[in-house]
Amino acid sequence: MNPGLFGNLFQQPAWVHWVFELLAYTIGFRLYLALRRRQPDYALADRDSNLVVIVCAALGAALGSKIAYWLYDPATAFADFPDWRALLGGKSIVGALLGGLIGVESGKRAVGITRSTGDLMWPALLAAMLIGRVGCLLTALHDGTAGSPTTLPWGVDFGDGVPRHPSPLYEIVFLAVLGAVLWRKRGDFVREGDAFRIFLASYLVFRLVLDFLKPMPLPYFGLFSGLQLLCLAGLLYYARDMPRLGRALRT
Repeated sequence: MNPGLFGNLFQQPAWVHWVFELLAYTIGFRLYLALRRRQPDYALADRDSNLVVIVCAALGAALGSKIAYWLYDPATAFADFPDWRALLGGKSIVGALLGGLIGVESGKRAVGITRSTGDLMWPALLAAMLIGRVGCLLTALHDGTAGSPTTLPWGVDFGDGVPRHPSPLYEIVFLAVLGAVLWRKRGDFVREGDAFRIFLASYLVFRLVLDFLKPMPLPYFGLFSGLQLLCLAGLLYYARDMPRLGRALRT
């Protein structure tokens, strides 16, 4: 992969990313609704309960996305404090996923649902993330997802004349492989919700590693970014499930 072969393909204006982001939200939500209609015994089959949980998930994802940005680069986020407008910039899918998880669990508790609901959510989330990362790949310098400089032959010039790791492309490939594995094994999981747990835990491990290939600040002990600490926190949440999830993938 090189700039000569792809020309300016990965140097699109910022609005291209917004288009793909809108497509991601739309297609992901429509996919979730389609899967829910095909499973009448789904834990959120009741319309009112479904609405409560979706609203809680959306609020949790929005707040988590912002908190992740504040943790990612606190020096920049709070540089103009108490000017609140600076705090509204930036977002992160890691924070959105973890915040959405907290929102879903809070919404379920509010309406008295104890069953897992993630098995119909992960395909929609994965599809939305795939589409969104295509937009990131096309506009990587604008949204800050371009990787660090590299001398590897597949380094990509995203518009600054420097060959970089195509981090969004790495993520697209990872998500496609993960989705294929989970879809193939979707009927093999014994415990309800394990497919979602594997999806999220796998993504957190991937992002923990991938972010070492990005030019991001490391304000925590000079070793980790805020997003990586969030990944570690999410993995700690799933720590007790890891042995069972590993066995489920191997069988």
